[in-house]
Amino acid sequence: MVVKSLFDAGFPCLRSGNGPRKSKRRGGLVPSPVISTTRVAVAGLGAIGRVLARRLSAGMPGFTLACAAARDHAKAQAWLACERIACALVEPEAFPAHADLAIECTPAPMLERICRPMLEAGKQVMVLSAGALLPRPDLVELAKARGGQIIVPTGALLGLDAVTAAAEGRIHSVLLITRKPPRGLVGAPYLTANGISVEGLNAPKLVFSGTAREAAAGFPANVNVAAALALAGIGPDRTMTEIWADPSLDRNCHTVEVDSDSARFTLSIENIPSDNPRTGRITALSVLAALRKLGSPLRIGT
Repeated sequence: MVVKSLFDAGFPCLRSGNGPRKSKRRGGLVPSPVISTTRVAVAGLGAIGRVLARRLSAGMPGFTLACAAARDHAKAQAWLACERIACALVEPEAFPAHADLAIECTPAPMLERICRPMLEAGKQVMVLSAGALLPRPDLVELAKARGGQIIVPTGALLGLDAVTAAAEGRIHSVLLITRKPPRGLVGAPYLTANGISVEGLNAPKLVFSGTAREAAAGFPANVNVAAALALAGIGPDRTMTEIWADPSLDRNCHTVEVDSDSARFTLSIENIPSDNPRTGRITALSVLAALRKLGSPLRIGT
């Protein structure tokens, strides 16, 4: 018999958490151990944050939605009320008093306000604006000094496990080729600074070629995948990136080419955009998967 997944093989706990369980031991019943609950703060209630808030509020074993932060409190409060989500709205600096883990899904300039207080308190932060981490190595040092942790989920890019594994040996080269519908690139600082227009295109246009560090700085809302790839592999100055505006696409497409002493591989993914054309739907789902992995009795992947 072919088993399609671990869920089919008798591991429902991976999806539903460790529910009540009793087993016979010497004629008696042994209750399951009590599961601790991680209090979660969601920073930003945009396309990603709303998905996370809904899922956490609906019930996710081992986790509870403790609080959230948003630039527009009135709009956020109205949305929470409409969704019937009981959640306190606080400033990011107050997260440590309410939460054990904060999820950052905001514009990159907000990273400091979210990460620093949590790391000072020795707590965890899940960062989606990976590009904003590159010029802030002090945050990693702070996490190390205080016993905190910065987690960068896979997000919109598959294959980070393979790149991380290859980095244990020697990686010769990494190339990321990103192709997006032009509307997903409009307003990027690099395009504005260099007078590059993506309006009215009738053929693919290469709008950037350079390092992941340069890509993250020039396209902070578009290519956090480049920063995550760089952090998983050979660093932001050796990871090369191409960005294309392609009018024939309706999805955000990424191709990773890696050459190492252990393997040579090419990975491709086509992400369906969320309500925000700069972000793929799979990004929020990647965060949920990362949360489940934190407390799972069986952890799949590096």
